Amino acid sequence: MPVISAPHAFNESRLYVDLRSIFGRSLYLKCEGFNFAGSIKLKAAVEMVETAERHGVLTPDSILVESSSGNLGVALSMIAASKGYRFLCVTDSRCNLSARLLMEALGSEVHIIADVDPNGGFLGARIDYVRALCASDDRYVWLSQYTNPGNWRAHYRRTGPEIARQFPRLDVLFIGAGTTGTLMGCARYFREWHRPVRIVAVDSAGSVTFGGKPSRRMIPGLGMSIRPPLLDESYVDEVIQVEEADTIRACHRLARRGFLFGGSTGTVVSGAMDWLGRHRTPGLTAVAIAPDLGERYLDTIYQSAWLEDLYGDRILDSEEEMTADSR
Repeated sequence: MPVISAPHAFNESRLYVDLRSIFGRSLYLKCEGFNFAGSIKLKAAVEMVETAERHGVLTPDSILVESSSGNLGVALSMIAASKGYRFLCVTDSRCNLSARLLMEALGSEVHIIADVDPNGGFLGARIDYVRALCASDDRYVWLSQYTNPGNWRAHYRRTGPEIARQFPRLDVLFIGAGTTGTLMGCARYFREWHRPVRIVAVDSAGSVTFGGKPSRRMIPGLGMSIRPPLLDESYVDEVIQVEEADTIRACHRLARRGFLFGGSTGTVVSGAMDWLGRHRTPGLTAVAIAPDLGERYLDTIYQSAWLEDLYGDRILDSEEEMTADSR
């Protein structure tokens, strides 16, 4: 039985869900949401904060500030509360209400950006606001998840080896692309491994990460409105872009079988199932990383009025037909 004194000291790393019975194809889903921050972002948050502490960047008077669509902000809020730092999260209107309330409950301040950047997203405006804060007061410390090597190093040191221990014959790994910290860390680890592993990045349609045309994205988590500085495409074998409607259908299909996952997970699962459906290789060992759980999406992805307003009242029709066919 684990006994801890700090919330970031616990993070379940060995839980996988076999999705064959739900989707009819073998895929092991690595569940990263079982910690006190509720997402995979806890790993990067711990790595970045503790590196800043070791280097003397963080002091008792420091005020942590970060741009986040939600999950990293919650992880940093939890760590800041535990360690006694002040924390300001700069987010935007797409951030789920539950994530904002969680950050505030943990004692953090949340600033919501309303202006969009030239690509129609909020990230550029969020970063500009953070930079202005740091220029105005040297107590602000910006960890910058978009450029901080601790973001990918956390997954090189932890997530990649965790998967390797459980699946020594791994063939293909599906990883969602946001800041690309998880993607780059795992890809770097498996590039050095004892056997080739195909790295498939899963991105949201409307994201510009891999050169796509920017368009409206309503589900926070994956995708970027600027090219991620951490990204090195030489480590990526293939990219799949997933429409938000398919993300929603995957989430609801999982929920109908009792697994409530978040939007990022729905995107990764949808992309992985599409890939597996086109590559019917017998005996393939495939793993996908589930970054989050679904409680923070109850007022969006799992709320019928929100779905119908944005995507129409037939959004789940094809998902229900597929679920019925698989039984």
